[in-house]
Amino acid sequence: MGRTIVYVVSDEMNGIEEVKSFCAGHGYTCFGYAPGQWREGMDNPSFRNQMMTGVPSLASGLSPVEKSNVLPFPGTTSSEFSDSGKVPTMEELESKAIENAILQFRGNLTEAAKALGIGRATLYRKVKQYQIDPSIARKRRAA
Repeated sequence: MGRTIVYVVSDEMNGIEEVKSFCAGHGYTCFGYAPGQWREGMDNPSFRNQMMTGVPSLASGLSPVEKSNVLPFPGTTSSEFSDSGKVPTMEELESKAIENAILQFRGNLTEAAKALGIGRATLYRKVKQYQIDPSIARKRRAA
């Protein structure tokens, strides 16, 4: 049986402490990060390597089955949508997922398409449809 590791990224420190307490009571390992810490960590190769040590699915990329095991903490939503109190449309969710993938892969649309599980041509079409500018992510790489 594998060990359970929980990574919590939240700007609510009380929520992180609650999750850590829950995890400790169930024998899980829990790490809590503020969003800024997490972003900085993802840009730091030694942080990524340390996080991936002993977690094969992170080290080799997530398969579709493994992706289904990566879930947001219950009750959390994107702050972009929770402020309005409305349920986001499928188009809004899809657009946000595409934007996040493009940012994560720093404007590399081929890698973003692979991560999203769609073809490259489909991603190009959706980027145009949702008027997403991949050059913004590429410029972040240079900065």
